[in-house]
Order: sequence, then C-alpha cells, then structure tokens
Amino acid sequence: MPDQLLYAMEVTLNGLMAGVLYALVALGFVLIFKASGIFNYAQGVLALFAALTLVGIQEGQVPFAHLINAITGGHLTHFGWQVPAVIAIVLTAGVMVLLAIVIEKLVLKHLVSQAPIILFMATIGLAYFLEGFGDVMWGSDIKTLDVGLPQGINDTIETTTANWFGYGFFIDNLDIVATVVAVLLVTALTLFSQFSKQGRALRAVADDHQAALSVGISLRFIWVLVWSIAGFVALVAGIMWGSKSGVQFSLSLIALKALPVLMLGGFTSIPGAIVGGLIIGVGEKLFEFSIGPMIGGATENWFAYVLALVFLVFRPQGLFGERIIERV
Repeated sequence: MPDQLLYAMEVTLNGLMAGVLYALVALGFVLIFKASGIFNYAQGVLALFAALTLVGIQEGQVPFAHLINAITGGHLTHFGWQVPAVIAIVLTAGVMVLLAIVIEKLVLKHLVSQAPIILFMATIGLAYFLEGFGDVMWGSDIKTLDVGLPQGINDTIETTTANWFGYGFFIDNLDIVATVVAVLLVTALTLFSQFSKQGRALRAVADDHQAALSVGISLRFIWVLVWSIAGFVALVAGIMWGSKSGVQFSLSLIALKALPVLMLGGFTSIPGAIVGGLIIGVGEKLFEFSIGPMIGGATENWFAYVLALVFLVFRPQGLFGERIIERV
C-alpha cells in the first residue's frame, strides 16, 4: 500500500478523534439553543470554569486565595489535602448545577419573552463575568489536569496496523476515550430530547416562551435543567481538553471552533453536533495534509470557517437543522 495513502488513513483517524472533541463543546450550544433559541456565547467559558473548578477541588486549592491574601496579608494557597478524581468530578458537577440555578435566578428569569438578541447579549456578559470570576477564584496560572485518563500512543493500534500495513498508526488513548464518552453522551441526550417529558417541554420552550407557560410548563425549571446539563457537558469537554493541553484561559476559545461545527450540523440537532464535529475534524486534517504544504501550511486555523461559510450559502440550516419557513 502506498505510503501517502497510509499517512492519509492515519490523518483521517486523528481527524475523527479531534472532531469528537469539537463536538463535545458543540453539544452544550445545541442544548441551550433548543431551550431558549439563542446561541450561548458562554459555553466555552463554562468548559473553562468547570476545568478550573475541578483542578482546584482536586488539588485542595483555597478559592479566592489571592484576594484573601491581599486583604489579610496572609499566604494561603492550599488546604493541604488531595481529593480523589472521582469525588472531585462529582463535586464539580454539583458546582455546575449550582451555577445553573444562580444564572436562572439572577439573569434568565428577568429575560422571559425578550428578543433573542437580548438573551444573546446576556450570554456574552455572562461569559466575560465567568472568565474573570474564574481568574479571581482559582488564579490565572496554567494548571495540569490529571483525572487518571490514559494518554499517549495506543500500543495495540500501533502494533496491529504495523502488522497489517507495515506502518504503525499513532492514535492517542485520550482521543479514544473522548470518542467513547461522546458516543454515550450523544445517545443519552438524543433519547432524553426525543422521548422524555422534559425533552418535549424543552422543545416547546424553544418555540414560544409564553405558549409554554400557558400550558403549565415551568420555564424556570426547564432553564435550570438545560443549563445544568450544558454545565455537565462543559465539564466533560473541559476534562478532555484540559487533560490534552492543560487548563488555561485559552481553553475558552474552543467555543469559536464549535461555531462552524454548529453551522454544519445544525443548531437544533444533537446528532448534527457530532456529525459536524467529525466533518470539521477530518476536513481540516486532510486539507492540511494534502493542500497545506502547497500554500504554506497553518490551514487548520481557517479551514473550518471557510467550510462553514460555504454551508451558509447553500444550506443555512445545516445538515440536520430545521428549516424555518415564515409565511406572511
């Protein structure tokens, strides 16, 4: 088998794995959009905040240590204990649920029936607030996240492909774990959205807030529920990305990569987030591999947005999005 074909196969597999990580972030956007009809600009910051909180709890870090020390003149940094990864993840999930309740009480309940642009602007403000709040709470230094996930090259895949093709594929164990987790998440969320009472209520709220209220659907409960689920998805995405590249404030920028994923898959489709992520992941890797050397490389920085622009021209609702027809 030609070497170039083998390299392309390896690049495709790695692209699929990268696409799954993009899709994990996009899932949170889809959930919020289905409940409120707005693009949640804060979803990337939620992933950052969840990862910061997880590291802080796991390492026994004192919250607001810099602020406390500045006021008291002390030197507090840590409590002096380590929290097991599983317990830290459970506690962080609880923090994300509490955050969802606070967001609903302080922000969302005051914006019922407001124009979508108002809700969108609220999520922008929320994003900047959470980023600053996370900085003050846990510090701005780069943190290492270790929850026991396997990392490094998968020896089984490398050995098997070497025996089959004479060339061992480099596939990261963390990417494999992310793929399995994403499949489980999308399956569970799809079943929840389509077959549960809360899932049907969620879709009704997205269509019309006042109509949903008139038939007895608690808008406040739905918003708390969906922001809690989105917070959990953000936690999972934060764990995967944080384990891969460290917990740093650039982690919030993964939201920008999720935007073309949503344009491809559709803002209202949970499976679309996965498919869109896979298309972006594979497309940018193969484009960089085949075309990048001819035009100077670094095509991964812009390929996804160009592809999304093409989709906007020919299919604005995305592959799985719902076409909206307004009759006058």
